[in-house]
Amino acid sequence: MSRVAKQPVELSKEIEVTLDKHQLSVKGPKGALQLNLHHLVQVSLVDGEDPDPQRALQFAAKGNSKFANALAGTHRALANNMVVGVSQGFEKQLNLVGVGYRAQVQGKKLTLHLGFSHPIVYPLPEGVDVETPSNTIVLVKAADKQVLGQVCAEIRAFRPPEPYKGKGVCYAGERIIRKETKKK
Repeated sequence: MSRVAKQPVELSKEIEVTLDKHQLSVKGPKGALQLNLHHLVQVSLVDGEDPDPQRALQFAAKGNSKFANALAGTHRALANNMVVGVSQGFEKQLNLVGVGYRAQVQGKKLTLHLGFSHPIVYPLPEGVDVETPSNTIVLVKAADKQVLGQVCAEIRAFRPPEPYKGKGVCYAGERIIRKETKKK
């Protein structure tokens, strides 16, 4: 069995979990998320004993196939990300590196000036919040980790960092491998 699936997902008091036959719903202070469950994964909601009344979600594979074991571990990781997302939320930081590169938030739209002849207007999907503490820093926040990663990847794809000067949109802490300039 998957070692990841053996660990239960701990639930705090402010999190509500609804478990249907093929759907898991998690609701918390930061939002609500849903996960469609595969028929080879068994999920159970367990209430703790008297000294520790901690609730938890437990995952197990139905059958002994490798595929079922892998699905149980994957579903456990997805459920854990849902629980963390609705309780604390996820956040990524993008840095704009380049002369004249700047970002601005206007309602539910992010306007980027990335050295093109026109500004890029990116409409933000539902459940994603963006802040710009300065002109060159973009903070993207969401409860859903997958949506957060997709939005950051789409913003970065407008002007990925180039290897000669390092200009472009990069993640905070990302190391860009630099190339030496061409020589005659």
